[in-house]
Amino acid sequence: MAVKVKRLLRIMEELAPSRLTSEWDNTGLQAGHPENNIDRIMLTLDINGAVAEEAVQRHAQAIISHHPLIFKPLSTLRSDNPVGAALSVLISHDIALISAHTNLDASVGGVNDALAELLGLLELRVLQRTEAEALFKLVVFVPVDAVNAVREAVSDAGAGHIGQYSHCTFMARGTGTFKPLEEAQPYLGEIGRLEEVDEYRLETVVPASSLDRVIAAMRKAHPYEEVAYDVFRLQQTGIESGLGRYGRLPQEKRLDELAGEIRSLLGVEYLRIVGDAERIIKKVAVCGGSGGRLIERAVDRQADLLLTGDIKYHEAQQAEALGLALIDAGHAATERPVVFRLRDSLQQRLSDEVEILISSVVTDPIRLF
Repeated sequence: MAVKVKRLLRIMEELAPSRLTSEWDNTGLQAGHPENNIDRIMLTLDINGAVAEEAVQRHAQAIISHHPLIFKPLSTLRSDNPVGAALSVLISHDIALISAHTNLDASVGGVNDALAELLGLLELRVLQRTEAEALFKLVVFVPVDAVNAVREAVSDAGAGHIGQYSHCTFMARGTGTFKPLEEAQPYLGEIGRLEEVDEYRLETVVPASSLDRVIAAMRKAHPYEEVAYDVFRLQQTGIESGLGRYGRLPQEKRLDELAGEIRSLLGVEYLRIVGDAERIIKKVAVCGGSGGRLIERAVDRQADLLLTGDIKYHEAQQAEALGLALIDAGHAATERPVVFRLRDSLQQRLSDEVEILISSVVTDPIRLF
């Protein structure tokens, strides 16, 4: 079986919404045609000529990368420079390229959640919020004999989620009135006659990202020709997205003990550490990639440790002065767990329709000597 590139784009929009992309970033479809069919996808942190050639050898018709190949508009497309060479391979073999960068960093289930879950952190929170999803209240009036079908339809489409509970609704019974006019085709009643119907007022909460889908599901399940419903914007907000995560270790550990576990979990040869080896770590903040700018935020959240990459000298000094332990495991190592998380998420949504591969090319240029 195969799926079209545009379906893969829709799935990626669910996993890493484009609205979370930073202004300076470039994400989405960077090469290829939305109507092309694909039955094999390759995932990678970085996209370069070697990864493009690997996709050709492994017969992948699409690549999903975390770091974009094209950051800025190209003035030329020449195969004698790295970006042009990689693009030439992709174009000549009709391989689609999709990138999810800062949107995958900030999204729920993205880079930072993958890293936090690898450490087993509990009670996860967003370290620096960039967005809280808007919530709406959907109110619809449904005849008694159809209320169960409508309730299930809107819940299955994404309504009614509150914390760790789904299918959350409220129903109040009452009497609805209507008079079918000449051109109507009523589910109940007669043309020109005022009717009274036993109905439920069904209410539920809907996140903004699911609103259109929920309304469509409600209309499809509702028996009336003209559905009476209201949508209200709520003051409270839903799921938070943003940079980094912080949470509690299942069991407190010494800094040197935790560092050894992190080195093993991330498969790295070395770590750069700031802090006393004997220090007890209870609360950990993480930021995949480069998280030095979140040092003060981690301190504000009373974290004992920040795990990230690309720590600069003066950032290390700042953390030490503020009493925050640091573990710098490198940019690539702290982002790589998302590749496996993304594979699982795609496989769950695509079932057996496509094969999902992970690139074997080592794109991290930093080596120990």
